[in-house]
Amino acid sequence: MRLLVTGAAGMLGQRVVADAAARGWEAIGIDLPDGDLTDEATAHDLVAALAPTAIVHCAAWTDVDGAEEREDAALRVNADASRNVGRAAAAIGARVVAVSTDYVFDGSLTDRPYVESDPTGPLGAYGRTKLAGELALADAVEDHAIARTAWLFGAGGKNFCETMLGLAATRDRVAVVTDQVGSPTWTGHLSPALLALVESDLRGPVHTAGAGQCSWHELTVELFRLAGVDCEVGETTAAEFQRPAPRPAWSVLATERDGAPVLPPWQEGVRGFIEERTQA
Repeated sequence: MRLLVTGAAGMLGQRVVADAAARGWEAIGIDLPDGDLTDEATAHDLVAALAPTAIVHCAAWTDVDGAEEREDAALRVNADASRNVGRAAAAIGARVVAVSTDYVFDGSLTDRPYVESDPTGPLGAYGRTKLAGELALADAVEDHAIARTAWLFGAGGKNFCETMLGLAATRDRVAVVTDQVGSPTWTGHLSPALLALVESDLRGPVHTAGAGQCSWHELTVELFRLAGVDCEVGETTAAEFQRPAPRPAWSVLATERDGAPVLPPWQEGVRGFIEERTQA
């Protein structure tokens, strides 16, 4: 397998390259210094020159709050680049697995996880641009899968768990939101799922998030417990902790697709994250 990974300098992209190489695949990672994928000619030339069997498209605009002020820029990265990568892949017969997000949903469900057939309805600019990217990719290349994930954390990048551990090192107490619920996902679990999708015949959206659900508050409590951190975890609400971009109150994902990879429980992801930080 000759695998091209876009966004290879990012938290997830780094992991996918490493995991693919560990499998004995020929893994090639590219990021912005190698070329701007929002430019169609550049994307076409890069993909054609590298001639991968498949592409894992991790490159994305991930600044949720920043997208509210710069939606046009986020749209170029999340939608235009996805279309360009898809068209370039289609031209050489390569499969594409692209990473998307729980933010394509509005969070109005409360009694069950979102599954792939549920209607989308983004609340903010980030979700709108990621949904636009899903649609652009699907239109550009037939052989594709869209891996929707949620609350991603892992080594090598900015994420909620790393932020909370940093705060705990300087504070006796943190206040964390209790009224947003999701499916935390460790890159160490998501990456193998993406590689499984590369080898599968599944097409279209596939939900790939950590199994189970918790609030940000519950995630922090478990994180601190496993890390042996002595820091009080107080409670707050999303309304009290105002952010520029709206967040879905319910980001729990599960798959209804036969043959889809099923990730381990989110608690196992937190444990894996702590272990990899300890070993670093």
